[in-house]
Amino acid sequence: MCTRFVYRGSDVITGFNFDIDPAVWDHQIMLEEDRFYIGILRPDGLRHSYHGVSRNGNAGTLLYVHGNSNGMYREDAGCVTIADLTEQFIQTELSFDEVLQIVQTKKIVYAPDATMQAMLSDRNGRTLILEPGVGFREDAGRYSLITNYSLLDPESTRPFIVPGDDRYERAVRLLDSYENHFTVSDAFSVLSAVRQEEPWATRVSFVYSAAEQTVYYVENNDFEQIKKHRFTQS
Repeated sequence: MCTRFVYRGSDVITGFNFDIDPAVWDHQIMLEEDRFYIGILRPDGLRHSYHGVSRNGNAGTLLYVHGNSNGMYREDAGCVTIADLTEQFIQTELSFDEVLQIVQTKKIVYAPDATMQAMLSDRNGRTLILEPGVGFREDAGRYSLITNYSLLDPESTRPFIVPGDDRYERAVRLLDSYENHFTVSDAFSVLSAVRQEEPWATRVSFVYSAAEQTVYYVENNDFEQIKKHRFTQS
């Protein structure tokens, strides 16, 4: 369970709630000179950057989604996993335009052990929604928003909506209430309003300001204790 948005106002601001059960996913906040990310421990012994922001403004997040057979993982030269694509974007191995070229020429599939969809964005607010087996969309407008259900084919995941899970609808109402001046504080207000509790509670919430080149973050829903990680100017 996660929530991600990009707001394109006087500043380009991205917000993300990372909702997980720590018994399932081992995570740790990783602070590097050129990168902020939530490191997920994988069987290879490395903490992978599937959710994070780079100094150049590339921001990527993966969100769990109920899978479809057309997006299932397979080893094929014509396929790219959503996990690899997202990590390479966060690590600035790929630009936004290069990701666009890849999704137009290759099949995007799930990772071998997880069905995920992604939202990728750059410092200018260009935003891409990627749903393996469904397709992709380059988003425009005042904001982009995604949770754990398909945006491109809503009927495909409608049967899996958890009763009472109205995070998307609540976030829409809040984001609609803001105009051009949308701040880091506003972003945290939205994230706080859609935070989750045990067992899949919100473990990390982060907000990235492109204008400030800074990531603000809190842990375990403690929105009174905001920390920040400022990148050197690029």
